[in-house]
Amino acid sequence: MNIAFLSDYFASTIHLTIPLAYAALGGLYSERSGILNIALEGMLITGAFTSAAATFYTGNIWIGLIATLIAGALIGLLHAFLCVTLRVNQLVSGLAINLVAAGVTAFLGRLVFANNSTQRLPNLSAIKIPIFANIPIIGNLLFQQDILVYLLFIIIALTTYFLFYTNPGLNLRAVGEYPQAADTAGVSVVKIRYMAVIFGGCLASLGGAYLTLVQVRYFTEEMSAGKGFIAIASLIFGKWHPIYSSLACLLFAATEALQLRIQALGINIPYQFLMMLPYITALLALIGLAGKSTPPAALGISYGSRKQNLR
Repeated sequence: MNIAFLSDYFASTIHLTIPLAYAALGGLYSERSGILNIALEGMLITGAFTSAAATFYTGNIWIGLIATLIAGALIGLLHAFLCVTLRVNQLVSGLAINLVAAGVTAFLGRLVFANNSTQRLPNLSAIKIPIFANIPIIGNLLFQQDILVYLLFIIIALTTYFLFYTNPGLNLRAVGEYPQAADTAGVSVVKIRYMAVIFGGCLASLGGAYLTLVQVRYFTEEMSAGKGFIAIASLIFGKWHPIYSSLACLLFAATEALQLRIQALGINIPYQFLMMLPYITALLALIGLAGKSTPPAALGISYGSRKQNLR
């Protein structure tokens, strides 16, 4: 262990945290409103493909990010329409979106990148914050990053303030906890759930864009590699709180970064076992929280169906 190794390890941990945290925050908005969002994996891979394809064809990374937001909003709109309007089982809707997104992006990816698989995409350049960037180790980790990293920090802070210190945030939590009471108070359950799921789709898709435009700079099939499900585990582990959920993402990312470093050191351990580390960590975390992490009371329950049952 030396300074260079630790610095590289911490930097890798930060980079691996970003897509997880974006997906977890996207899921947080959706699930705080009462809509179970298993579709985070599909939103990630859709964001990854859309950002890569749009950037590839236009050569403009900002157009790629805008296209990503639009794609994420559309996936969120689809999930909201199925769950809120049609009252489809929310678990089934999310799984269906994951399967469709995986298949469609794989098919389109072969069409778009078949003859350009080795071409690197433009990447987001790092923005150096004066003074703070000169702090040893921490400066390089936190204050010499791209705009998506800084945006994530801002979103975490704003989400915390929005949820717990504003009336719209209180309405969102009320819809997820007790929609009947919110409806009686004049709060539109349907409107809030639609807005929460659509905005959550935008955030999750930005996590996919980070994968293609910063981490690897090209698109491959199934490159999300289960990160959406790790984000769901982070959400549960963080008790649906933006800060705690982000810290849970940091924990799982640190585990993944560790297994990558162990592989690089050439230690005689089958790499398949090392690749299992982040998922084992997630399972152990969830087992340890069994019965302790309480989700929003109305999570996964269509408002109309419960209301009809009461009648």
